[in-house]
Amino acid sequence: ALVVAAALIAGGCSSSSGSSSTLACSSKPGTAVTGTAPAATGRAAAGWTQPGADLANTRDVASAITSTDVSKLGVTWAVPLTISTAHSAGTYATTPVIVNGVVYVQDLESNVMAISLAAGKVLWTHDYNSPNGGPDGVSVAGGVVYAANNHAAVALDAATGAQLWSRTLIGNDHEGIDMTPGYDHGTVYVSTVPVNPLVGGYLGGGEGILWALNARTGAPEWSWDQVQDLWGNPGVNSGGGLWHQPSFDAQGNIYLGTGNPGPVFGTKKYPLGSSRPGPDLYTDSVVKLSPAGKLLWYYQLTPHDLYDWDLQNPPVLTTANGRPVVIDGGKAGILIELDAQTGKLLWKLPVGAHQGHENDGLLTEHATPASGGLLPARYCLEPVVDGGIETELASDGSTTFAAVSDLAMPVTPAGFAEPLTAQFQAVYTATGEMVAVNQDTGTVDWDTLLPSSPYGAATVTNDVVLTTTFHGDLYALDATTGAILFKTPMSAWSNAPVAVDGDYVITGAGVAISKTQRDMIIAYKLGATGKLPDTVGS
Repeated sequence: ALVVAAALIAGGCSSSSGSSSTLACSSKPGTAVTGTAPAATGRAAAGWTQPGADLANTRDVASAITSTDVSKLGVTWAVPLTISTAHSAGTYATTPVIVNGVVYVQDLESNVMAISLAAGKVLWTHDYNSPNGGPDGVSVAGGVVYAANNHAAVALDAATGAQLWSRTLIGNDHEGIDMTPGYDHGTVYVSTVPVNPLVGGYLGGGEGILWALNARTGAPEWSWDQVQDLWGNPGVNSGGGLWHQPSFDAQGNIYLGTGNPGPVFGTKKYPLGSSRPGPDLYTDSVVKLSPAGKLLWYYQLTPHDLYDWDLQNPPVLTTANGRPVVIDGGKAGILIELDAQTGKLLWKLPVGAHQGHENDGLLTEHATPASGGLLPARYCLEPVVDGGIETELASDGSTTFAAVSDLAMPVTPAGFAEPLTAQFQAVYTATGEMVAVNQDTGTVDWDTLLPSSPYGAATVTNDVVLTTTFHGDLYALDATTGAILFKTPMSAWSNAPVAVDGDYVITGAGVAISKTQRDMIIAYKLGATGKLPDTVGS
């Protein structure tokens, strides 16, 4: 997925760590930030019943899998994915949810499937044939599956797949939906994005708007516009949006990681984002809202983003040095830790490969007509597009794990310098790494290089970190040292994260690149000895 404000709130922002590029703001100038901090327990989830394992999106789950037995994982079943891949980066890109022995998944045409965890039998499917860029995904609560197609939020009966309600949310054909809905206390949360796969992406007027919907009826309770008035030029500009479910603290406060502004880079008429002067709030930000949708604080990592550097991953609610904190990272390849009560920056850490363009947006944001020549006409940046921290973080309460893609492409002030075929080739050949960061200090504990981009996010269970790589391998790493404990080829290449439940590991191989590869949802189990059809290694 390649998805995701004109002046600062007057008097409402303070610079963090002395840098004008990192802003922590309260909702009103001169007033204390209200709302309570998350009640982070530091305990792993009992099972994978939430898209991020728990409402704090820690992706930390208790299981039977440890560093001593992870090598005993074997295939126990596999379910084919059969949609066309012509419209997207594969067929499947999300994390399963497992409730009462049933695995719920959604493919990149918005089709929802329920599979028996024990038998691998498909119990039902509900087809929408509604393509988008993903990652998609579902939430399950109270016997209902909450999902979305490319224009509407939907609710399905978890036992039968029958649709209970549908609510169209897009405001025009320049918008879509491609996220996992969030659910908390009877409310479903779904955001639009400024991308419609049937029309295009980042076209004028495409807005990211978060909708809070009544879970029983789908009726809107409130909405929050992530891009306000599109910075004065809605005929050209677009931006914002969510890729993933929000995070929720014990008091029901909502934490978002938002997408980038557009046009990306700029256009020939408006180079370097000059159609959207200023920081372009609230793009590339961590945002905290009250349960009623009131802005409590925000922190913008990349003001006036030029490079599609979404801060798109769900914020992780955890603790550091005895205080509740929020940790996030996105396509800029930078991890941040914020005070959960105030939004103040505690530390900031670039991970993976970088080429020094993190502050280009600040240069152009503050440019004047006499400031010509601020930037070179051609430059190569890393990360970009599918680079950086592309997929979700994990935290075991003391260490944050980030899967990083190292990817660079040359661009000009108005767009990519390379043809589309070269861009795809760069994604196919990019390498990556898994990084472990001490939450108290913001320093790297270990950094393990990988031969392919780990688009499979990070999942932690006991002393094991799991991911998948684009070249189609499932990896298990030692959470303490980063040593590779286990690696096995999947049935195809993959950009899908991993869920863990009991002694099962569930993931997807959804990017078949040859006739001998097969797109599949795959279940691994301790002690299983099954085989994948036509398995091709990396």
